[in-house]
Amino acid sequence: MKHLLILLLLFAGSCLHAQDLPAAKNIVGQLTSKSMWGRGYTNQGMAKAAEFIINQFKSYGLKPIAGKDFKQVFSFPVNTFPGKMEVSLNGRKLIPGKDFIVMPESTGKKTEGNLQQADSITFVNPGQRLMVQLKDKLTWSVARQQEDYTGIQIDRKTVKTAPENIELNIENDFVEQFSAANICAMVKGTKKPDSIIVISAHYDHLGGMGSDIYFPGANDNASGIAFLLGLAKYYAAHPQPYSIVFICFAAEEAGLVGSKYFTEHPLIPLEQIRFLINVDMVGTGEGGITVVNATLHTKEFALLNKINNDNKYLTKINPRGKAANSDHYFFTEKGVPAFFIYTLGGISAYHDVFDLAPTLPFTEYYDLFKLFIAFNKALVK
Repeated sequence: MKHLLILLLLFAGSCLHAQDLPAAKNIVGQLTSKSMWGRGYTNQGMAKAAEFIINQFKSYGLKPIAGKDFKQVFSFPVNTFPGKMEVSLNGRKLIPGKDFIVMPESTGKKTEGNLQQADSITFVNPGQRLMVQLKDKLTWSVARQQEDYTGIQIDRKTVKTAPENIELNIENDFVEQFSAANICAMVKGTKKPDSIIVISAHYDHLGGMGSDIYFPGANDNASGIAFLLGLAKYYAAHPQPYSIVFICFAAEEAGLVGSKYFTEHPLIPLEQIRFLINVDMVGTGEGGITVVNATLHTKEFALLNKINNDNKYLTKINPRGKAANSDHYFFTEKGVPAFFIYTLGGISAYHDVFDLAPTLPFTEYYDLFKLFIAFNKALVK
């Protein structure tokens, strides 16, 4: 009978785990869908993603951390490309996203003309304020300003001869006050509600480039949001003595705008945060994880390593120093102890149209999940 009970418990645990990863993959699939349009600045992509996350929090039973609203609204300028995105080089029509990208600070332009070589990768038409660059990889981003030129980056593999003539029709829309929102929720502590662990991830991505192409952002950072939501669901069902706050930041890709705004207008006292763990690009894991700020918080990093080594969760935990490469940064600048964690290995797609949900392996989802649970418990005793 004892052995049967153990088998039943193991089976129940495996069933629970079997449901976790499909749920995470489903969330990634929805966040990377065409309807959310790259969770960016056209077609209401970011706003739709925000509503999706709020509905998930509500379904788990989480509450807003301030007042009755899950949203912390702010605004900022951003350059967008909602319309025409047409480029022909040397008479050959190029495919947006795959053959070329527009430099994110570009102004819209409809023109054609000859190009002259400026250096080994750059070709220009000074009269048209036009620049073309050849790149080994196309990596797009977001600009909060609009310049007085139009820049095009072209995948070098698509160019058979030197760029000599270009024809383009590109439309941009510079939005001076784009409205976005951080999405914030919490599970209140049962014994020490004023001692807070924060788990954060950004939910925005690059959005769309033109009316036909969008950037799905599966690993960056639908994976982090899926992971955060999994933890939110777990902690809602298993409240801890300490409070756990979940923050899904907007406008990370525009320069950590949402997290900077939160630290300047905090909805919780920053001094009550025992530790913040930010996750970004956690959909792989074959090569372990990297921990930014490990050299700043050596005691916590040693604790994380001990838990991992004792349980053999991940193959490796790599330490890294301070870096302004995700939403933990402005908390660090305010004196809040924080780690930024990302996984290693797997897919190489980054800020391009190939960061797709079906290619995301989620290799170490379970082990990373268990490591987080154990680490958070050990932090606040």
